Amino acid sequence: MTDTVALDKTFQVIMRRMVETGQAPHYTEIARELGLSMDSGRKAVHDLFSAGVPGWLYPNTSLIVSFAPFNNLPTQYRITVDGEQKWFGQ
Repeated sequence: MTDTVALDKTFQVIMRRMVETGQAPHYTEIARELGLSMDSGRKAVHDLFSAGVPGWLYPNTSLIVSFAPFNNLPTQYRITVDGEQKWFGQ
């Protein structure tokens, strides 16, 4: 079983970045923020998605494509807050 505290911290880093910028962080940025090695940051991302977080990685990579309710790639579902559109929905 994966450490739920580590999963929660990884989730929070990703969600915070998605809300702030409209873009998912790269696993190297997640690693830096969590004080992990690059390999551990990549593993943290894979562990989070393996635990059942709604979203997915680009096939055969560690790049976040979707992290509910957001999508890192443009979709027809544009999200606008206070007149600013920088998010896309799943």
